[in-house]
Amino acid sequence: MGMDADLYPDLAAAGSLTAALELVAAELGVDITVVPHEGGSPVTAGISSPVSGRKAMSIYTGSHSRVFSVSGWGGPGIELITGATPDLADVVRAGVAWREGMPLRELTLQLPFLRSNERAEAHERGPAAVVELQWRNMREQAADAPGFPEFDALVEAAFAEPRLRQLYVYSSHWTLGFSSCTGFPFRDEVAIAPAHKGSPYRVMSHPHANAIGETTTAEDAVTLAVFHLPVDLGPATTGSVVRDDGI
Repeated sequence: MGMDADLYPDLAAAGSLTAALELVAAELGVDITVVPHEGGSPVTAGISSPVSGRKAMSIYTGSHSRVFSVSGWGGPGIELITGATPDLADVVRAGVAWREGMPLRELTLQLPFLRSNERAEAHERGPAAVVELQWRNMREQAADAPGFPEFDALVEAAFAEPRLRQLYVYSSHWTLGFSSCTGFPFRDEVAIAPAHKGSPYRVMSHPHANAIGETTTAEDAVTLAVFHLPVDLGPATTGSVVRDDGI
């Protein structure tokens, strides 16, 4: 995308979004480290953060109106903040707060154009909080599943088992997957498909794989699944099976 000098006269004068961000930071008397983004495009940039678990904050320019869209990620599949503003000084202030590790809730209070969500705030507290939130959402989903009591029974039986409850739970076409990491792609340790229309509960190494075993009750399926977990498996950790070194 080219630079529209009518929408972005400040960027056109500076030569790029990167240069414009650095000029505004100097005017505000703050320090930021602007890094290239998307192959060094003049209309995108990133503001790096030394804080563990925070990728560089990405900044994009709008093509039809003057707007700077920002996005801050904590890793693959984990967007912590997002927002949009026409004011480049707001972007710089957000970058300063992001790189200094300001808590998400405080960050969104100080800069109302930014938004976060419950999952992002859980991620900020650590993997145990993410797992707890995911289980709560899964139990609510199962309780509301119309005409599928077997799925609800499976979720409740799995939640009652401490070795499964410590893992990140998700569903794929009603099959429960249990991951030892909270980010996508998941590290599947075991999976269970609910009984349906006369078919048994099925235990698998991962969703939609061939069955390791079959049972007639949710409780027995959970027992079989736990039997196939690694003996030394601990609680789910932050991250995913794929390392992401990008912005």
